[in-house]
Amino acid sequence: FFSGGCLYLKVHKFILLQSPSVLGCTTTNCNMLLMEAQGEFMSPCYPLKYPNSQACKWTMQAPAGFIIQLSFLDFDLEEAPGCIYDRVVVNTGNTDVKFCGPTANGLTLNSTGNVMELSFTSDFSVQKRGFSVSFRHVAVALRNQKVTISNGNSQTTEVSNSVSIPALSHLTLCFELERNSDKKVHNTEGVFLQQTACIVWMIVDGVVCPIDTILSSTDFTSTMKPFCVLWTSANGRVAVYFNGNYWAKTCSTSSGHTVPGGGQFQLGGQGGSKSIWGQQSFDGNIYNLRLWDYAMTVQQLEALSCDTVGNVIDWDNSHWTIPSAQAQTDLNQTFQNWTHAVYENPLHYRWPKSRPTVTQYLPCFPNKDQSTSRTCLINLQNYSTYWSAADISNCTDIDDIQVSAENAAEVAVQLAVITNNELSNEEVSKVVTKVKELVNVAKINTTLASTVVTIISNVMASSETALAATSEKALKTVDELVQKIEFEGSSINITSRHLALAISAINTTMFNGTSFSAFMAPNTSHPQINFESERMNALAQVTLPASLLYSNSLSEAERSTLSRINFMFFSNTNLFQKEQDGRSLNSYVVASSVGNFSISNLMEPVEIEIAHLSEQPSLNPVCMFWDFNMNRGAGGWNGEGCRVSKESSSNKTICLCDHLTHFGILMDISGASPHIDPQNNKILTFITYIGCGISAIFSAATLLTYIAFEKLRRDYPSKILMNLSTSLLFLNMVFLLDGWLASLETDWLCLSVAVFLHYFLLTSFTWMGLESIHMYIALVKVFNTYIRRYILKFCIVGWGLPAVLVGIVVAIDKNSYGLQEYGKGESGEGSSEFCWIQNSVVFYITCVGYFCLVFLLNVAMFIVVMLQICGRNGKRSNRTLREEVLRNLRSVISLTFLLGMTWGFALFAWGPVNLAFMYLFSIFNSLQGLFIFIFHCALKENVQKQWRRYLCCGRFRLSDNSDWSKTATNNTKKVSSDNLGKSLSSSSFGSSTANWTSKAKATLNPFTKRHSNTGETQRRGDG
Repeated sequence: FFSGGCLYLKVHKFILLQSPSVLGCTTTNCNMLLMEAQGEFMSPCYPLKYPNSQACKWTMQAPAGFIIQLSFLDFDLEEAPGCIYDRVVVNTGNTDVKFCGPTANGLTLNSTGNVMELSFTSDFSVQKRGFSVSFRHVAVALRNQKVTISNGNSQTTEVSNSVSIPALSHLTLCFELERNSDKKVHNTEGVFLQQTACIVWMIVDGVVCPIDTILSSTDFTSTMKPFCVLWTSANGRVAVYFNGNYWAKTCSTSSGHTVPGGGQFQLGGQGGSKSIWGQQSFDGNIYNLRLWDYAMTVQQLEALSCDTVGNVIDWDNSHWTIPSAQAQTDLNQTFQNWTHAVYENPLHYRWPKSRPTVTQYLPCFPNKDQSTSRTCLINLQNYSTYWSAADISNCTDIDDIQVSAENAAEVAVQLAVITNNELSNEEVSKVVTKVKELVNVAKINTTLASTVVTIISNVMASSETALAATSEKALKTVDELVQKIEFEGSSINITSRHLALAISAINTTMFNGTSFSAFMAPNTSHPQINFESERMNALAQVTLPASLLYSNSLSEAERSTLSRINFMFFSNTNLFQKEQDGRSLNSYVVASSVGNFSISNLMEPVEIEIAHLSEQPSLNPVCMFWDFNMNRGAGGWNGEGCRVSKESSSNKTICLCDHLTHFGILMDISGASPHIDPQNNKILTFITYIGCGISAIFSAATLLTYIAFEKLRRDYPSKILMNLSTSLLFLNMVFLLDGWLASLETDWLCLSVAVFLHYFLLTSFTWMGLESIHMYIALVKVFNTYIRRYILKFCIVGWGLPAVLVGIVVAIDKNSYGLQEYGKGESGEGSSEFCWIQNSVVFYITCVGYFCLVFLLNVAMFIVVMLQICGRNGKRSNRTLREEVLRNLRSVISLTFLLGMTWGFALFAWGPVNLAFMYLFSIFNSLQGLFIFIFHCALKENVQKQWRRYLCCGRFRLSDNSDWSKTATNNTKKVSSDNLGKSLSSSSFGSSTANWTSKAKATLNPFTKRHSNTGETQRRGDG
């Protein structure tokens, strides 16, 4: 389109892979102690690929009273279940947090003390970009910290020397306490409180006062609870206020004594002149300890709030000397009855700790020249503190900033400072509006352009929610910016953390095509753009053909106005829609423009090559461009005029586009299949585990029935059924134990479980296939069929073939098996760990492909067998139509479960019917063992006879000489149509074939030579 007489041209944006490793990258010292107030560090060679076999540790240490706040600016490691290959482990003080893949990107962690450690480990293969981390010290008030009571070690918390402790003849000591474990003590003189076994003592000036009758050791629990202990010298009265109750007793021996002034006041330790809990006396944490030089009344104790200041000792940083290892910060924990509101910190304003009635002042945001204020107030009814509303009447808003051509540079600098802070959704919109206004009115030189690019880059770091309403405006502002930049020389390159711009001057009469590439330079996290030549392993590359300027859509006059080619690279994609029509954006975004015209119907296509963020061998990428006309002007992805080149591979895609539009992009299908919501996932998990448990029980019952009764297992179908039941039993048992064994986090054990689960799944598929093959031989190829050592050969195939497949996988790469995470919802909750196949290629070939072959075989055999049964049964005249339909229906159901036809539900679990088929799959396949037991054991006539003969008693017992018993015995010996029933894996419909034609009777047993005795032949066949 025309705008100001210029032709505007842009090219498609593309997927980006992690930074490739570069020759010459050497590892540096990555085991460091960092004591600076703030700083950054990166993985070796970042943003290039980190080297193999790295073991790094960064220890960040802050002064006492500070914590470490760590933020991951960029994070990309090899992803694996349990992070068993490459990983970052952050020790926050009381826990280790493990990360791999891209999961930690943008995450912020706080330490619980003043020390934080970050460890990085890489294995011998597969490198990624690594990580970039920033850290800073954050002052934490003692009100936000609890202190560990030391157990006789050298690190003891004590009152600061600046605090003067007078001689005390009265005192009130209040604190909150939580226990970790019980410990015995040694008596020490001069301590306030001490615990020996189950007895609590108070010792004043060397006088021991047992107070276990009013304060028991069982009152100290693992939950933080407040206590107040009081003592009066005049009458030796000792009292405890706890849980709203006041308990007192008289310790006459302490009457007239005083606690000497001066000395040390300690928490635990070796028992100084004044200490709380003697040596090894208590293992736990204390909080909000305060001391007054008078004994409070009951009314005063009831009105006492946790923020009431102790007039001798208070819970304040200035009153205590605390070893760094003893203080624990828990920013998420609210201690009981703690009503302090003085730590409320709205966006941009970090209000300091304040006493009631004190007014605090802070610089305004964004204009630091003015001040805002608020006062800490106290509620006289319950003595809780709270902040007044902040007075921001002196502060100006972003909207109030005036922009003109004269002050554009100053406004740009001011906006750059503003966007260095966290912004609200409203503030992001205001900044983008102000930047657009600035670009419209200002004359853009290189310096101003660099500042504006920095502003846009900072804005792009905001959340997608904040950018949703302003992305179109921001993109068009960048668009206009590159058209207005004035520069000297043949080219200019402007870079920032999330956005890079480059402009190259062109001569239209000598234009012979050109190319651009985006890459990460060594030792920098800012993307760069190169004009000079094609780079190896570029993140993205655009090649413009020589015929670009000779498109039919350009006139000669328009062509003569072209003077520059622009190139933009977005390393952050928050300005763009991440998902559309089941496809997910799996790339960075790149754009190119020539003038201010729209070009289409190119004779030669524009070639856009971009590396994938992650290798996607089984998913088809789609080339698309950003179309502002979609979604009512909000923009969307459009694939018109672009196609994927055949030269694309699993780790890069090449797009060929016959037009240049405003923006372009390459999108990739990445995990776009429908996700199951947490509630349905929980129900499916419940069904699966209950079903597998039931299936295991009845598979065992089927197996035991055929083992116990020798007459039932004389024929081949019964032996095949026993093997199938054995396979299903072990498959269900391993599956039920898998989740528990995975939780043990033992690599070799998890690998073994995954191998066995894979093996028994394949054996189950194989025996289902062998069932269908046996039926085909028995029902179709019934003439002149003799197979020597029939069952032995079936066993070799049924158990041996899966063993060979699994053995090949283990021999090639045993790491194809490992820990997987399933059922993870969008919130990250509801996931479970499972030992299974990690390699998607192995899964699709050995599981999906193998099953599809067996499934197709079984479908074919199912159709053939049912045609045989229905055709022969139709010749009967002694049954009604209803009886025939019911018998055939039972045959269908019986064969369906025996041949594993229900596993085919997985092939239809796609799109809108995904959830329905997942339920069908879970119900029928987890209960396969039960259905086989019902149709091929419980409903089989011979099995019922054996059960009644040997397991029943009374009138249900079948006598040995009964007609039914004899029939059951004789049926196992007859070479007649009943053997067809046996050939159908002893199915329940076998008895329905008793009246087949005499020709079928004479040739029915496919395993017997015509001149041989049936029993002898069976024995020989069993081999």
